[in-house]
This record gives sequence, C-alpha cells and structure tokens, in this order.
Amino acid sequence: MAVDVDRFRELLQEERQRVVDAIEYLHKENPGSIEDETEDETTDDHLAETATATLDREIDYTLEENSENVLSSIDGALARIEQGTYGTCVNCGEPISEERLAAIPWATTCIDCKRLEERG
Repeated sequence: MAVDVDRFRELLQEERQRVVDAIEYLHKENPGSIEDETEDETTDDHLAETATATLDREIDYTLEENSENVLSSIDGALARIEQGTYGTCVNCGEPISEERLAAIPWATTCIDCKRLEERG
C-alpha cells in the first residue's frame, strides 16, 4: 500500500505553519520579563500578581516547548518524505497505517510498535 505522500506533505506543511504561528504568538505575548509585567503593582498586590505572571509564563513556556517538539517532528516527517521513507515504521519497517498518519502525520512508528513502547 503506497501512502499518498503529496497529501501528507501538504498536511504537514499546513500544520508546520500553524505551529510556527503559535510560537511567534507566544513570543509576542511574552516580550519582557516577569518584572516588566508586574513593576506597576503595589506591594500588597505584587506577590499575587507576580505569582499569576509566573504561572502564566510557565504555561506559555510549556506550550512553546511542546510546539517546538511538534515542529521538530514535522520537519522530520517532511525529511522522510524527501528520503522516500515516510510511512514506514522506524522500529519494525512495516507500513504505518494511513489512518494513523491521518491522525498524527509525523508518526514514526506503526500502532503496534507504539503500543509496545507505551507499555514499556
């Protein structure tokens, strides 16, 4: 079964752009330091505002890190398309089902190998 690489290349490129846009948005939302965000607060409000700003920043950093991991996975999938290995499980060498690729276009393993990996 041959995978429609043109279709998946387009899906991956669209998803890549969406992730890049999300990372850029996070950078625009957090241009300065936490001190910059909370410098106008009174002493009473300062601790609460700093805690809120810190939590918000940590959430954004986690989102950015996750987005960068997805971006790296997408780039890997696009490279596999160019190499002619897209849609082949890196563990067992069997084809990755089209359904799995439709759900996670950057998947590197077939569903059976993924299940084995998750069981440890």
